[in-house]
Amino acid sequence: MTAADRLTRLLNDPEPAEEFRYEDVARLSDQELGDLLPTAYGLRPTATYTATRVRHSVEDAGRERQPRYTPEACRRMFEALLAGTEVRNWADLTLGAGTLARCTGPWPELSGPARLLTEFLLEKNDLRQPYALLAVAGLAGEGTLRTVTDRLGREAGPIGLAELAALTRLTDAERTLLAEVERDHSFTSPPSLPDAWRGIADIPGYVAFARGALEEAADRADALHAGTIPYRADKAFTDREVAALGHAARVALLRDEPWLPPLLDRLLPGITVAPTAARTVPSQALLYELARAAQDFPTPELVTALRHVRTIVRHAGVPKQLAKMLKKIDVALAERTDVALRLPALGFGADGVLRREAGEYTAVVRVDGTTAELTWEKGGRPLRSVPAAVRRDHADLVREVRDLAKRVDSQLATLARALEGGYAMAAVHPYGRWRTGLAGHPLAGPVVRRLIWEVETAPGDWQPVLPETDGLPDAPEEAAVRLWHPLRSDPDAVRAWRDLLTERRIRQPFKQAFREIYLLTPAEEATRVYSNRFAAHLVHYHRMFALFRARGWRSNLLGHWSDGEQDGAVRTLAAGEWRVRFLHSLADLDGDQPLASTDQVRFSRRAEGTWREAPLTEVPPLMFSEAMRDVDLFVGVTSVAADPDWTDGGPVRAYWERAGFAELTASAEARRDVLERVLPRLRIADRCSLDGRFLVVRGDLRTYKIHLGSANILMEPDDSYLCIVPARGKAGDGKVFLPFEDDRLALILSKAFLLADDTRIADASIVTQIAR
Repeated sequence: MTAADRLTRLLNDPEPAEEFRYEDVARLSDQELGDLLPTAYGLRPTATYTATRVRHSVEDAGRERQPRYTPEACRRMFEALLAGTEVRNWADLTLGAGTLARCTGPWPELSGPARLLTEFLLEKNDLRQPYALLAVAGLAGEGTLRTVTDRLGREAGPIGLAELAALTRLTDAERTLLAEVERDHSFTSPPSLPDAWRGIADIPGYVAFARGALEEAADRADALHAGTIPYRADKAFTDREVAALGHAARVALLRDEPWLPPLLDRLLPGITVAPTAARTVPSQALLYELARAAQDFPTPELVTALRHVRTIVRHAGVPKQLAKMLKKIDVALAERTDVALRLPALGFGADGVLRREAGEYTAVVRVDGTTAELTWEKGGRPLRSVPAAVRRDHADLVREVRDLAKRVDSQLATLARALEGGYAMAAVHPYGRWRTGLAGHPLAGPVVRRLIWEVETAPGDWQPVLPETDGLPDAPEEAAVRLWHPLRSDPDAVRAWRDLLTERRIRQPFKQAFREIYLLTPAEEATRVYSNRFAAHLVHYHRMFALFRARGWRSNLLGHWSDGEQDGAVRTLAAGEWRVRFLHSLADLDGDQPLASTDQVRFSRRAEGTWREAPLTEVPPLMFSEAMRDVDLFVGVTSVAADPDWTDGGPVRAYWERAGFAELTASAEARRDVLERVLPRLRIADRCSLDGRFLVVRGDLRTYKIHLGSANILMEPDDSYLCIVPARGKAGDGKVFLPFEDDRLALILSKAFLLADDTRIADASIVTQIAR
């Protein structure tokens, strides 16, 4: 008997003879799951305890996976939805429309149940799922569709009515796609199909509506400011119009329409600043909806426009909310590598410098690596600060160039994240576009030229080049260019690049030449589908959750609620073909800093529209390495072992003592490699040496061992612990060159400089520990 047969019997048998096994649900194929879901959804409240457990497990699987439905299963689902109106007093039409979007054959005849379901919800005036309601109403016939359109059109506004008119002209299958992206009020539907928005963006009728709707919105904003229509705060657009414009914006952003940036440059200021001196907003709802659209399909131009309106809005609460949303948008933009590398020049010259005159003074914004430096000059001579005359007579210019420098900083950081994210996406660029759009760009050039690239000079023959020292190579316009990675190079070549960067003092925008490599281990080959390499660590949960977001991983916030104590952080790789999942759970919630315990890392591959767990041996090596590098970062940065002030006892203290001085991870090994090159150049070189896991520092009072992973310190001769809580600031005396940014390495060097001159330490708590 198959797992599907056993579960079907348990759902239907009033006196089951066998126990329910959770693993049976996991064994279901997508189609078997689709066959079971109508039965589970239609289960009566009087069902047995076992049947109810099966129902909940099957529905949970349906919410997490992508079930497939035969035409017969689609028919049964609509019957279950109709029967459920008596029991649940509601019908989840998004679930019903979703079965048709996942149907494996021709749709069954559903006009009868579709009409009854529509009439039921209209009678209850339940319009919470408008797109699904329209999709189901269309199945019932033109009359029912017209009735629903009329009801939804009440107080919809002109743009809302235009969308409804466009939707009535679509096919049933096209309306079902619109329902697929509507998930706010569905509690039993699977995740949206991954290509749903792409499907909508390919519907000519809806694309035409999208442009017309956004143009009408911009015209209305212009009319508000011209005074031709009355102004009421936050009333420029109806709720239905805001939803329709959010859909329109996503379609245009996904299609990367060339007409969109200038239109948004009109629309966003118009809906953000009141036409009067009031500190109100014409439409906060639309502003935030467009920002949410940018989270889904970001473009550099929209990010720039959102940053601009954040500086001009007069409403006190909007800048803070936009700042939060922009952080998420920046991460999403870095993942959308096809558009993230498109930077505006912003008036900068080919040398990466912008100059603005202010009387006899000049503001100079200069790009240096991944930062923009703002200085002031007089007659070509640099000044220490902003001249008083400039602050007095050119206050607007001072504010403008400061905002510009911040904007450039943000764009360069996003560019660096996008380039680095290209590793996981297997990004390859045409040489001609790379040369002009990246290496030769006024802003992108300083970032790109400090990275090592590979140019495919012949099929399979990749030639490495560092433009900062080698210049740009001669290559055909169509030649492929990709970032160099140490995993694809031999150890001697890796060492040579590391030596060159150190000798030339070239600081890379992210860790490349010194990048960690994570190869599959025998233990991982034995566990087959999961890795325990970073399991059983105790971490500061909120710090790790913030890192998830910063690195483009999605995760639900943990807490003591139903199914809230464990989760798997997820990142999509290789343009949506692979997915990595990092499991973790709450370990302790005492105090202000809850702890989490780390668990397995698992990989899945997309197959037939759903995710299938993959053996680790099938994961491409570079993708595996990059994913494990992120997990190493999460654990290394947030682990309790790296907290020098941890004093609690019990099992957490035991973990701290074990992990705080453990064998080095790949990231700690990379620090050791850097120190081997940097230490001989330091003024404390004669007092420092490397010994296994430690940087050993000889002071005048004692000798200290700084762990290269946690930065924790032991003192000889008895290995007593020395607690030094770090202060924020630069490593050492601020003049130590590091070939990449690494806060932990900077902290280790800072401690080394302090302890090498231990007789001059003034902090009483440190002095007491040393003398103890």
